Amino acid sequence: MDRAGSSTKTSAHEHNRRQMSGRTRLTLVSELGGALDGGWWPYTSSVAKELPELIEALESRLGQVIDIGVNWSPLEGVPDLDSLNYRGNAAVRSRNTRPQRVMTVTGIRACARLLVVPCQTSTALAVMLLRRAAGLAVFSVHRDTDAFRTAEDIVLAARAEHPMFARSASGSA
Repeated sequence: MDRAGSSTKTSAHEHNRRQMSGRTRLTLVSELGGALDGGWWPYTSSVAKELPELIEALESRLGQVIDIGVNWSPLEGVPDLDSLNYRGNAAVRSRNTRPQRVMTVTGIRACARLLVVPCQTSTALAVMLLRRAAGLAVFSVHRDTDAFRTAEDIVLAARAEHPMFARSASGSA
């Protein structure tokens, strides 16, 4: 690779990094500790590259981050949440569907479970997912939209996959 190509690649990377810096797309509930505490919408499919910005954004609420866990395998493809807007596609987990992507970030003071919204998700659906995952209000005019209904289904499915919820649900049957 020639020097000019390397320089261009570095400049593009630095530009992307500066663009993302300080603009983490993250929502959180006011009180942490529920089945779902908010959502994160990374800019790229490389979640690992964006973790430093996410950690920085969460440290004021969680304290120093000491652990990060995910409920998906790196071998799994990225889900297409927009396809759930189409009739017949359910967000609720069945034998043939994968769980919603949830990341658990543990700090020395608190823990947050975040719905991870794939970067290629449409803006309308992603924004609705971030709002619903954090329990934020939605204008009534937006409640009668496909994005709202789909986001509601996805968030409910993600909450239902929480280990505490699953245990209590199976124990009550």
